[in-house]
Amino acid sequence: MHTNPRTYYLETFGCQMNVLDSQLVEGQLRELGMRRVDSARTADIILFNTCSVRQHAEDKVLSRLGRLKRLKQRRPGAIVGVIGCMAERRKEALFASVPHLDLLCGPGLLHRLPTLLEEVWDRHERVAALSGSQSRRIEVLQRSLENDEMEKLDLSRRPSPEDNVVQSYIRVQRGCDKFCTYCVVPFVRGPELSRPPAHILEEARMLADRGCREITLLGQTVNSYAYSENGRRVGLAQLLERVHAIDGIDRIRFVTSFPADWDEDIFRVVRGFPRVCPYLHIPAQSGSNRILKAMNRGYTVEEYLRLMDTAREYVPDIALAGDFIVGFCGETEEDFEATANLVRRVEYKGVFVFKYSPRPGTSAERAKTDDIPTDVKARRNNDLLAVQREISLRQKRAMIGQTVEVLVEGYSRPALRARAAEEAAQNPGAGAAAPMPTESGIHASVHQLTGRTPHDMIVVFDGDSSHIGALVNVRVDSVSPLTLLGQLTSVVSPRR
Repeated sequence: MHTNPRTYYLETFGCQMNVLDSQLVEGQLRELGMRRVDSARTADIILFNTCSVRQHAEDKVLSRLGRLKRLKQRRPGAIVGVIGCMAERRKEALFASVPHLDLLCGPGLLHRLPTLLEEVWDRHERVAALSGSQSRRIEVLQRSLENDEMEKLDLSRRPSPEDNVVQSYIRVQRGCDKFCTYCVVPFVRGPELSRPPAHILEEARMLADRGCREITLLGQTVNSYAYSENGRRVGLAQLLERVHAIDGIDRIRFVTSFPADWDEDIFRVVRGFPRVCPYLHIPAQSGSNRILKAMNRGYTVEEYLRLMDTAREYVPDIALAGDFIVGFCGETEEDFEATANLVRRVEYKGVFVFKYSPRPGTSAERAKTDDIPTDVKARRNNDLLAVQREISLRQKRAMIGQTVEVLVEGYSRPALRARAAEEAAQNPGAGAAAPMPTESGIHASVHQLTGRTPHDMIVVFDGDSSHIGALVNVRVDSVSPLTLLGQLTSVVSPRR
């Protein structure tokens, strides 16, 4: 193994699962004696952890890679690698389209990354670790063996002192078995496998010992978590109860849930265990039964709405969040209006809206026609966001005057820019952007902090660095569609 110090630059695209994967990769690189730098221009190793859910995500990576062509000409010894879902989906074809690319590694083989780097250093050849195109049955058998190594990688995570571990993710599942017609996840992350509860709890205890206060359990369809332990089934509800018993964890979340095959016992745990946050992210994707069937979602609008009603019966103040795709193949104006009506009916805390883009290899790409014009998709996207904006603003205005508990994450983005501008003013010639206004139109002070409530509402307020990582009470004074703004009233529990 090389002993010379090396530097790395790692940029992450996509979902929380990719964020977690990047944390594990960084742990491996630190074990090799490497240190992180903030610019690809000065890094010995440049890695992009990628997403393939939308074409836009892949286009961003290709753009980043294109900018590195001259860097690679100047510094041929620098290693450029693509890891994650885009590497798995496009495979060695990426080498042909990006001649200066050295390394590919799929998300299920990240434990091989140190070996791949050694091969590039020693052999000066391109290398790849990808799952291949075996049949589903063979892949399941192989993944059950590979899972042992991936388990070791998950369990090897040891945050460094500079890492912010106040909020952390723990993977509870790998892969997905749903095969929605638009989605590449089952093809790039493989079949659904649930991790052993003992391993999940080991990670949670480690994170708690290092000061973590909020844990989010991650799975592509997290509510379908199931593990056979000594002949008895452990589901998500039982797993949440066990994590709840760990000292030091103040909040527990779980994402992303799937509407079909729901276990109501999960609602019982959310209601009865105070550290499990009253928050549910459960994508609907469409409000039209015709489109849901074309998407192969496995439920109807009526079933979805009954589930939302049941959630509120168990936990009346539960915050609901959803995902929607607009412009799916064959979507009519009537279908879209049905989706807007569903958003009005559920009254989400917030939604994520995506314009449909065909993904190569999916059944929708093979068998359906992407027949909705780009401008129509854009209009529907904006119209649905406008519907939700009205709902969000009404919900937040009702909270003015209330006091909410906030887990403080750090300085707000506008505050970071304001601090940079202040430093630049003290150091003429360095240059920095002017402070940005918040969404309410108020310019952020250098002391503006941000955090979230148990219902996952973003709160900004003035404080100081001692409050980062603490649980505090904030009185809400004003709002925007996305943010609560207020005044710090007390510290509930100082940072650890």
